[in-house]
Amino acid sequence: MELPKLRFKDLVADVPIVQGGMGVGISMAGLSSAVAQQGGVGVISAALIGIDEPDVARNPVQAHIRALKREVAKAREMTSGILGVNIMVALTNFKDMVKTSIQEGIDIIFSGAGLPFDLPSYLNEESRTKLVPIVSSARAAKIICKKWISKFNYVPDGFVVEGPMAGGHLGFKAEQLDDPAFKLENLVQEVVKTVKHFEEEHNSPIPVIAAGGIYTGADICRFIKLGASGVQLGTRFVATHECDADPGFKQAFIDSGPDDVIVIKSPVGMPGRALRNTFLQDVELGKKKPFKCPYQCIVTCDYQKSPYCIAAALNNAKKGKMHRGFAFAGQTAGRITGLISVKELMDSLKTEFAEACS
Repeated sequence: MELPKLRFKDLVADVPIVQGGMGVGISMAGLSSAVAQQGGVGVISAALIGIDEPDVARNPVQAHIRALKREVAKAREMTSGILGVNIMVALTNFKDMVKTSIQEGIDIIFSGAGLPFDLPSYLNEESRTKLVPIVSSARAAKIICKKWISKFNYVPDGFVVEGPMAGGHLGFKAEQLDDPAFKLENLVQEVVKTVKHFEEEHNSPIPVIAAGGIYTGADICRFIKLGASGVQLGTRFVATHECDADPGFKQAFIDSGPDDVIVIKSPVGMPGRALRNTFLQDVELGKKKPFKCPYQCIVTCDYQKSPYCIAAALNNAKKGKMHRGFAFAGQTAGRITGLISVKELMDSLKTEFAEACS
């Protein structure tokens, strides 16, 4: 059995794999274009995309817009496949990133870390961009459907359902992460059931994409059988040649074991899943002290009480300076053993899927 196609109305991906948007420079033009070229959906993360622009401190708005435009253009030069941008609702420049993505003709906007209630308002009659919220519950999916339909007469083009095993900031309370009731398998089935009503009422398909802890083609097979139309993988794409991070960042994933994936309390007020290292151990011991907030990047960040600047820490890690930062990672990070190409990874997932679903 071959992998099914993933359809967002008239936009069709040959492979139902969305590459998760990984912020602060991990998934940029290099990785996203490689995934898109293999028939999946490549995703650029807008989170602090312009952090290394020379004028980011004095002109942050234009620095991030410029960087996003550049990465989209670079990715377009490398592939004619489907490209998306991941834009967190919690970003202080959410509106700028959404407007810029639509102006640049991006295929899909994925948006989580909050409920993107006003996302359809940025579209115009010429816009071809699809809108796919990222949710962690059927309730959130239902609320968004009702809001978008009543206010904008717009049916969501899909949903990514992100479970508690995902990397980065999580849409769950700490005590929910290991609660069987919040397993991704349950969440996906609940969201599929919830959106079916809206699909039928408005004659508009709403594909559900499972995310968080998916590692093998057999995992993909399982979620397709549960009603998902596709899957999203982030962590697995880190240890690829095309990933935009420094080799030292990728090596941290290769060197990690299952016990190295931990849940931290992020300065932005949410639990986050990351790789244990000396930087985070120092934070636990109280060795890091607040200094200043150079970026004002996340609405919910209480920088005056934070033991470190999360933007600076993630940017340092992206550059391979792991002693001065850390890597967000999904629960499956400890299973990664080596560096491969995006094509090799996609081919192996296809083969595993065929074997599991035959």
